[in-house]
Amino acid sequence: MTRLLVIQPDDSDPLANLGDWLTGAGAELHVVRPFAEPLPALDDYQGLVCLGGEMGALDDLKHPWLKDVRELLASAVGRRMPTLAVCLGGQLLAAATGGRVVKGDQGPEVGPAMVAKRDVALSDPLFGEMPMVQDVMQFHVDAIDRLPPGAELMTSSYRYPNQAFRLNGSAYGLQFHIETTTQIVLDWAAMAPDAAAHAKPGSLDKERLDAAHADIAEMWQPFAERFVRLASGELPLADLARTTLPLV
Repeated sequence: MTRLLVIQPDDSDPLANLGDWLTGAGAELHVVRPFAEPLPALDDYQGLVCLGGEMGALDDLKHPWLKDVRELLASAVGRRMPTLAVCLGGQLLAAATGGRVVKGDQGPEVGPAMVAKRDVALSDPLFGEMPMVQDVMQFHVDAIDRLPPGAELMTSSYRYPNQAFRLNGSAYGLQFHIETTTQIVLDWAAMAPDAAAHAKPGSLDKERLDAAHADIAEMWQPFAERFVRLASGELPLADLARTTLPLV
């Protein structure tokens, strides 16, 4: 089986649907909560997944283990290990490799949304088969306002352009969520009412969230299955030259 290391920075953002999709595709998952246990070495894994959380990517004073997560992500990129980093995970990936994460100047982005595929994604092993416009779930206050050196933009949107990127032909950072369930989003809205107030009217209603998650599953379950194939070596990495990455 393809063994994936899963970093879960926050109990509020579990693997949920993404975990079902990955295991359904034949992956064995080892979930590590870095706030409660040390991060393992990458040697025993074929791929890496990093989930989201309510903290900022550079909140090291409150969460000193974030530095270890960034270092592990940078190491995975350097060795071209297939990596999928979601929301905070994507921000950590960007910060670990020379990008910049700041408080979003357009305010919180919350609720069901769509992102558009960029031309470079057309030949990507993960994004190539995705439709041009993709359903996603947004729930973030910070944003990636500068991509790491050598990164290529996979998807974009008007409000926050850097929605998904690829680095070193192997690592993928997503600003949005694909792993959530309706209940998870409702729980986040209750935990962060100020951010949730920025959602479009009615977009956080249970019926709307149920419909959105059905659309997300239709698009992103095959994406997750392709990620397992990428980690197993069945799919080739994107044909990019290796880049020299800055150290955290």
